[in-house]
Amino acid sequence: MANAIFCTARDYAHASSIVDDLKNSGFTSSDISVLMPNAAGTKEFAVHNETKAPEGAATGAGTGVAVGAGLGWLAGIGALAIPGLGPLIAAGPIMAALSGAAVVGTLGGLTGALVGMGIPEYEAKHYQDRLKGGYALISVHASDSTEAERVREIFKAQQAEDISTSTESAAVASR
Repeated sequence: MANAIFCTARDYAHASSIVDDLKNSGFTSSDISVLMPNAAGTKEFAVHNETKAPEGAATGAGTGVAVGAGLGWLAGIGALAIPGLGPLIAAGPIMAALSGAAVVGTLGGLTGALVGMGIPEYEAKHYQDRLKGGYALISVHASDSTEAERVREIFKAQQAEDISTSTESAAVASR
């Protein structure tokens, strides 16, 4: 059964270090999602005109952004704005979850998208609060329990916070 393992990282550098370890452990860019506040500005992010921001619930910057070297290899990088959270950078499969117009009608923006990905509502709200506090949210798709344990070990070794696991919904797991 497919699982998604989540954690929070203190900042961009911490998130980048975690993603590097995941990549070195064999996870692909399509297995890893990162969501973080876009507070770094031009110091760490550069405009990349080929990446388009999603529409619907996640409306925002018209051209999107590419993340600096540490996270730049992730798939589907873009800028978006979620009501109540402000500007965010998203990369990986979470981008698709946030771009659907139906997200707005659920629990609201990010919380609704995370609940749709199989995270309990109280945890989804906690992750949303952490993002408001400047943390990055990292999610990794694991096909089996061995992969899931590898992810948890990397998160623990990197001193990631708020580590949790959820069973992915059929829509997420089938990607």
